[in-house]
Amino acid sequence: MPPTIRDIREVVREEPLRRPRILAALRAGPLTVPEIAGAIDAPTSETLIWVMGMRRYGWLAEIKGASDDGFFRYEPTGRVS
Repeated sequence: MPPTIRDIREVVREEPLRRPRILAALRAGPLTVPEIAGAIDAPTSETLIWVMGMRRYGWLAEIKGASDDGFFRYEPTGRVS
């Protein structure tokens, strides 16, 4: 059975709820989007949206240079809400 695709607006609205889990997953060190998705048990497609939002608003920073798989790693910026 194919995975259910949620409305993008629903996924975006969920970012503030997912932020603490994403930041907690990154405490051990920088991760790629697929690694973050695995750590928080969420779909990679939705995790990408949350990570990009967090990057846009200064919660995460991209580490220069892609991993061996071609993905960029992300780390917390230290921003406090």
